[in-house]
Order: sequence, then structure tokens, then C-alpha cells
Amino acid sequence: MHITQLNRECLLHLFSFLDKNSRKNLAKTCHKLLEVFQDPLLWSLLNFHSPVELKKNNFLLGPALKHLSICWYSERVKVCNTEDWMKNSFQKDFCKRHENTVSDFLLDVCNRCPNLLSLTLSGCGHITDDCILQLLKNCPNLKSLKLENCVRITDYALQAVILHGASLRTLHVDFCRNITQAGIERVREKCPSIMLRAERSASMIPDSKPGKKLMLEKASRKLVQL
Repeated sequence: MHITQLNRECLLHLFSFLDKNSRKNLAKTCHKLLEVFQDPLLWSLLNFHSPVELKKNNFLLGPALKHLSICWYSERVKVCNTEDWMKNSFQKDFCKRHENTVSDFLLDVCNRCPNLLSLTLSGCGHITDDCILQLLKNCPNLKSLKLENCVRITDYALQAVILHGASLRTLHVDFCRNITQAGIERVREKCPSIMLRAERSASMIPDSKPGKKLMLEKASRKLVQL
């Protein structure tokens, strides 16, 4: 029996065992397999491990997406989370080229994936509080949000959780050095049903760039006023 003689359900099951590149390569072989590749039901879960993967045309974003993970493990990518003064010219160029990659991708997720249930972001040093705000507003069913070493995230993101995270049950903000203890305690007070973990966040040294301290103080005051 040829693979194309299998019914749609069997083909979807077969595709589900393949990674994104293998799915795309198989889809190139005939029109029927291309239709399976383009079936939204195949894309309920996506995992990415490098900025380049986000730019490949080997996956689909749509309402079927329920679980998304963007985690940088490569040593080449980890340089995006080191201090500016430690970076050599190659590292700075690499970070600059990928500065908006994740945030632009998350904007697409906001627009196309309203049924997202879980999001994990690890080592995504360029995402901002606004990214988290937009995700919470556009993905009202989000139950799990896990952030690790996302260095630009501040108490503003925690404020967004309080205001727009009605469905959230799990929140991790580990190693996010610009999160304060006051912000963490406010989430625990306002949202007691959320399982909150903030390993090392409030105990790390925050950024000391001009205006950063003032911005964090304003965020803390806003949280207190809620």
C-alpha cells in the first residue's frame, strides 16, 4: 500500500511523529500530503529552539495552536542575555539581527492563535512587558505562562497578569531580574488561585540603565494602587 492510500486520520497521525522540517519535506512529494501538512489540526503544539526556526516556512499558526514553547539553549543564542559590556562584536551583531524576531512572532500568535493554553519563553531576552500584555489580552484562555531569564520583563507584566490573566493557573517568572518582590507579592495577594514561582527573580541585581530604576518604581506604585 502506498502512503497516499491511507485515510486522512492515519496521515495526520503519521505526520504527528515528524518534526517540522520532516513534515515540510514529506509535504513536497504530492498534493495530498501537502493538504495534510496544511491541516490546522496538525499544529496544536509548537516548540522552537533557535531564532532561525521562527523564520522558517515549515509550520502553521492558527486557532488550533494550544501549546507554544520558545526556548533558547544554544550558546550562540545565550549571548543575547549577557550584559552589553561583555559582548564582543560578533555577539552584538547576532543579538541585533534577532532583536525583534521573537516579539514579531508573538504578535502573529496574538492575531492568529486565540485558543492558546500554555506559553513557555526561556532566554528570550528581547521580549518586553507589552508582548506579555498583548498575549494576555488576545489569548483569554491562557492557563500557563512560564518565563525564564527574560531580562526585559518587569512588574508591568505582573500588572498585566492581574488585569488580564483571569484564566491563568500557573505563572513562572524565574531569573527575570527586573521583577521586584513587591510585584510578586501583589500578584499573590490579588490572584491567590495562581501557582506563582519566581526563583531568584527578586533577589537578582536589576538593570541600572538610565530611567530603569524610575520605571520599576512607577510599576510598583501602580501595582499598589490596584
